[in-house]
Amino acid sequence: MDIVLTIVYAVLILGFLVFIHEGGHYLAARAFGVRVTEFMLGLPGPSIGFTKGGTKFGVTPILLGGYAKVCGMEPGEMSPHLETALASLHRRGTANMEDVARDCGITDDEAYEALEELVEWGSAKGPTKKDRFNTYRAPEVRPSKKALAAGAAAYDLGEARPVEDAHALFESEYRQQYRSLPFWKRSVILVAGVAVNLLFAVALFVVIYSVIGVDVQLSSGEIRHVTVGPLQAVQLGFMYIGMVVQLVAGLFNPATAGEVVQSSSSIIGIAAMSKQAVDMGLMSAMMFVASISVSLGVMNLLPIPPLDGGRFVIEVFQKVSRRVVSMRALNYLSLAGMALFVCFFLVMANQDIQRFVFGNWG
Repeated sequence: MDIVLTIVYAVLILGFLVFIHEGGHYLAARAFGVRVTEFMLGLPGPSIGFTKGGTKFGVTPILLGGYAKVCGMEPGEMSPHLETALASLHRRGTANMEDVARDCGITDDEAYEALEELVEWGSAKGPTKKDRFNTYRAPEVRPSKKALAAGAAAYDLGEARPVEDAHALFESEYRQQYRSLPFWKRSVILVAGVAVNLLFAVALFVVIYSVIGVDVQLSSGEIRHVTVGPLQAVQLGFMYIGMVVQLVAGLFNPATAGEVVQSSSSIIGIAAMSKQAVDMGLMSAMMFVASISVSLGVMNLLPIPPLDGGRFVIEVFQKVSRRVVSMRALNYLSLAGMALFVCFFLVMANQDIQRFVFGNWG
C-alpha cells in the first residue's frame, strides 16, 4: 500500500507542476497570437477532450505532466514551397503529396516536406491510420459569430475552398507561428513555463508564512506560532529561489559539481520524499510542492537542449549570429543533452535507491 501511495503522490505532484509549467507556455503563446493546436494533461498519446479556439484540450492515458503544442517551433529554415503547397491543399481540400507536387511543379519529396511543415503549423491535417495513402486535409474553419455575421465562411475538415490570394493566405497562417515573432516574444514564450513554476512556489510561500504560519523555536526553548506579512513572505520565497539557483550553478564548477549531484534526487527520491511530506501534514506537503516547483523551474533554465534554457540559448545564438540552427545540429545537441541527463539520472537513481530502499547512503 505504501508503494502505491508513493507512486500516486509523486504522479499527482509532478504531473500538476509540469502541467502548470506547460500552461505558462500556452498562455504566453496565445497572448502573442501564436496557434497552439493541443494542450493536454498527460504525456503525448491517444487523448480525449474538446476543441475550442483552434486548440484541443484533453487528457491522455499517462497522467504524468502535460504538454502544449506551440506551432512553428520546428528548427531550421522554412520550406520554400509552403505558400504554393498551402494554396494547393486549400483549393483541393484533400490531397496527397503527388497532387500537391503536380500543382506546384516540385518533386514529391519537396511536396512531402512542405506538407509536413504545414501540419506542424496547424495549417493542415496530416494522414490518419485509416488512410490508404498519405492524405492531407485542409483544416476545418469555424469563425466566430461576429465573423460569420460579417460574411466569413466556415469550412469542414478536408473541404475544398476558394483561394483568391495565395500570398495573403500564407501570411495569415505565418503570423500565427512561433517563428514569425520577434526575438523578445519568442523568449517570453520559452521562459513563461519557468516563470509560472517560480510564481506558483512564491504564492505557496505566501500562504504558508502569511496565512497558515509556522512554528519557530525561540532562544528560550519556547515554541511559538508566528506569521509574517505577505511582502516578507515573498522575500523569503525569492531568497529560497536564489539558493536553488546558486546550488544548480554549482553543476558548472568542477569543484562543486560532484557535491551538487550527490545532494540531488532523481524521480525515485522525489517519489519517496513526496509520501514522507504528505504524511507529515499539510504544511510539510505545501513546502515540498513549493520546493519541487522551484527546482523544476530552475532546472529548466539550464542551457542544455531540449530544456527551455537550451532553446533560449539557441534563440540568442541565432539573434547574434543571424544564422538559423539547422534541424540536424539541434538534433545532435538534443542527443548530447539527453545523454548528459541519462548519466545524471543513473547516478542520482543509485543514490536514491541506496538512501531510501537500503538505507545505507550517508
